Amino acid sequence: MAGILAFGAYVPRLRLQRAAVAGANRWFNPALAAAGKGERAMANWDEDAITMGVEAARDCLGELDRGRVARIVLASTTAPFADRQNAVIAKEALNLSDEVGALDIGGSLRAGTSALIDALQAAGGGAGDVLCVAAEKRKPQPGSLLELTHGDAAAALLVGADDGVARLVCAHSVSMDFVDHFRAVGQAFDYEWESRWVREEGFGKIAPEAVSAALKKAAVAPEAVDHFVMPAPMRGVNAAVAKACRIRPEAVADSLDAALGDAGAAQPLVILAHVLERAQPDQTLVVVGFGQGCDVLVLRTTAALREPRTGLGVSGWLARRKPESNYVKYLFFAGHLALERGMRAEFDQKVPLTALYRRRREVLGLVGGKCAKTGTVQFPKSDVSVAQNDRTIGALEDYPLADRVARVLTHTADNLTYTPDPPNYYGMVEFDEGRRLTMEFADLDPADVAVGAPMRMMFRIRAVDENRGFIKYFWKAVPDYRAAAQSARAA
Repeated sequence: MAGILAFGAYVPRLRLQRAAVAGANRWFNPALAAAGKGERAMANWDEDAITMGVEAARDCLGELDRGRVARIVLASTTAPFADRQNAVIAKEALNLSDEVGALDIGGSLRAGTSALIDALQAAGGGAGDVLCVAAEKRKPQPGSLLELTHGDAAAALLVGADDGVARLVCAHSVSMDFVDHFRAVGQAFDYEWESRWVREEGFGKIAPEAVSAALKKAAVAPEAVDHFVMPAPMRGVNAAVAKACRIRPEAVADSLDAALGDAGAAQPLVILAHVLERAQPDQTLVVVGFGQGCDVLVLRTTAALREPRTGLGVSGWLARRKPESNYVKYLFFAGHLALERGMRAEFDQKVPLTALYRRRREVLGLVGGKCAKTGTVQFPKSDVSVAQNDRTIGALEDYPLADRVARVLTHTADNLTYTPDPPNYYGMVEFDEGRRLTMEFADLDPADVAVGAPMRMMFRIRAVDENRGFIKYFWKAVPDYRAAAQSARAA
């Protein structure tokens, strides 16, 4: 069979307060106040499905040998490129081998579970380890209920032929053109159908039948299910489906609506990753993905679940939060609002694609070089070493910097240079190996910036070529929150 070898997730730092959204739209739609409690995850302006997916994959892989990955799959209905493989960009950022297969999966909110089923079946059939990533940054229409219920997040699962932490017992899928919502090509927003019909005809009939069929195929009694993982786009839907299948109410997993929101195709895998953080060995998990049919996976956890993990996981990312009550800021970050940016923003962001290809490992993977003779680390990598008094030629080996901690040497808060989120923080950081780089900073407050502060590299959007629709990615330095978060989680 096959199983999940490792798991991880990513939730953006910003948390849009639902009360701020409901309050801003009260004049137009007072009914939104009923959903104005809690918060939802909000991607920053420089985050999208690719950057979030990369961070979830890094959280999943941790210190594992990335050479074991034979294929990467990215599932999303909001991938930024329609005709440039998004999974390949993630592959480059993760510094995976060029011989890795890559695949984009989309078109339905069950793309995440469909990708996971395909990955497990491929790994079980001898295709090697597959990195399955799901990420969403959906764009609901301003003033709609979806603006309150949606959330941005990503999850990643490494699957292989071994049982891992959870082995696949069986998978079951049904496919039918049940249209609860849709978004045509070229349209900005989803069109939603009447919620009661969706709840009763879709989730109330299609999902229970699919779950019951999967449990029968797996020879598992409904009462034996320990964790029932299913996103709840409407209140009580997951509990109602569990009840219809005779699954115990206490087995229904938290759908994370109050703290995160609904992350679309990524949500089943995000909840699954959250459940695996606290699940015990020899427990049965049922994972459901709904959209133009239904996917159901039945999994059984193993003793490997007790082994320590290095990643933050869903809990760690949720704890790394900053409340955001500025609704206008959210609208600008999401692309709903065009603000006057000034003359300093008026320059062409055209990317020379030839140079990007030649330097893709440096730009997308942050791979530098290390002199095999002197040990000198440099970025970018070149044929000639920069070691003082020893300009060795041809002795530099690849040296990835993305997963190495650096410390702040200098820092500046620039209010003149254009940035969508002023001021523009940047400065020089020094890695433990001595290499210094001038980097942009992200995800920080003024109190976070100090000489000597530890920083971690994170894959982000550098700029957008609005004339051609091309996105420039690079790495930014963010406060290294991992040690503190892992200590808090252990406590």
